[in-house]
Amino acid sequence: MSWRPTYRSSKFRNVYGKVANREHCFDGVPITKNVHDNHFCAVNSKFVAVVTESAGGGSFMVIPVAQSGRLDSHYSKVCGHQGNVLDIKWNPFFENIIASCSEDTSVRVWEIPEGGLRRNMTEAVLELYGHSRRVGLIEWHPTSSGVLFSAGYDYKILIWNLEIGEPVKMIDCHTDVILSMSFNTDGSLLATSCKDKKLRVIEPRSGRVLQQASCKNHRVNRVVFLGNLKRLITTGVSRWNTRQIALWDQEDLSMPIVEEDIDGLSGLLFPFYDADTHMLYLAGKGDGNIRYFEITTEKPYIQYLMEFRSPAPQKGLGVMPKHGLDVAACEVFRFYKLVTLKGLIEPVSMIVPRRSDTYQEDIYPMTAGTEPALSAGEWLSGINRVRTNRPLTVCSRRSLLLLYETDPVLMSLKDGYQRPNQLVFKAPVKEKKSVVVNGIDLLENVPPRTENELLRMFFRQQDELRRLKEELTTKDVRIRQLELEKSKRPVTGSYLSSLRP
Repeated sequence: MSWRPTYRSSKFRNVYGKVANREHCFDGVPITKNVHDNHFCAVNSKFVAVVTESAGGGSFMVIPVAQSGRLDSHYSKVCGHQGNVLDIKWNPFFENIIASCSEDTSVRVWEIPEGGLRRNMTEAVLELYGHSRRVGLIEWHPTSSGVLFSAGYDYKILIWNLEIGEPVKMIDCHTDVILSMSFNTDGSLLATSCKDKKLRVIEPRSGRVLQQASCKNHRVNRVVFLGNLKRLITTGVSRWNTRQIALWDQEDLSMPIVEEDIDGLSGLLFPFYDADTHMLYLAGKGDGNIRYFEITTEKPYIQYLMEFRSPAPQKGLGVMPKHGLDVAACEVFRFYKLVTLKGLIEPVSMIVPRRSDTYQEDIYPMTAGTEPALSAGEWLSGINRVRTNRPLTVCSRRSLLLLYETDPVLMSLKDGYQRPNQLVFKAPVKEKKSVVVNGIDLLENVPPRTENELLRMFFRQQDELRRLKEELTTKDVRIRQLELEKSKRPVTGSYLSSLRP
């Protein structure tokens, strides 16, 4: 990369990466060998979830953050999918709720018990079917409590309302596989990168494409919104097949503001942005290093800071939310690095060196908390709730609507994360309708019309057969117990007299 010789003062200039001790790593994890370009890891303040290698169907492990060390070879897994798991994401507001998507065309929502799994989990809270091909990406809405986005290999993005368990919107403006999705701070805009070499900024509720760029010189792989800066950062490949990053104005995608070559390696570059410190982290798939930069609103816009180096190559990376960091150690970012060759999950902390032991307010501003700003129904209906109480008046021919800016509910890290979330995730209860003719439910036995419906019916029948076999085994055991009790019970005279006519 063509680093500029100029230097500028920055409080993050000396940030360094610190690898956790071996006893604080997670060892013996059968990390998946799937070649899908994703992180395969999701982290929150309670759990570390990682997609694992499995024979027949897909699975992932959920490990409590405090339970480090070597894991048992028979550690419990979440194994309800019939195909390989391609992506997992924790709900930002309910720390026991995780969503997963798979090659079996389904998206599932799971509720992890407190303390972690004690046995294999096969029953999901919600099973969402709507894609006709495998689902490669999922994203939670950043301010609404029950809105989930999924992108499939059918070139469609579905918006799910988890309060009713149904898709409420389909975005079908893409002509090829969607590679990545990213929201701005308030969730009013969605940026996507696609295999058709186009970068798009979409208004998700209407599905309207606001901006579109045809990236011929810079083939985009990943895109990330840069907080409230109204900028986008993309990683991709230049026309000379060198890895490259580009900075864009979200209101004008005609050409990038700046482009920078990184190196000539072939691994995919994953971008991670910290809106609180305005730091950008770049980690390559198969690399052992993590580069970090500072984003500014003035030239040169992207300022190189330093590089963390490690000999162990990374398959994917999970990121700890801000409220799970060690504030006393001046930790501003924490990665959970997947090392497939060693079966290891290795925490890597990014630390700002400070001499004082007091709380550093300049590196810990108010950050996004764990309380949603509005519900799924409110966001989908267009009613946005504001914290600033400054309505924006929008006039139309038919009506006058008051729309409000939607911002995430912020929290301070000064006193540590002591406030538990009192919200409870409730799965929707669907009323089952039936039309029975000659003992056959016609709605339940509709012949499949597509390959996707045939697969869903097959998987449903397999689950039903498994459930009936388990129920039959339980009843057989109970019958044997009753027969044994009956054979041991003495026959009394009163009992014999009761049998006489």
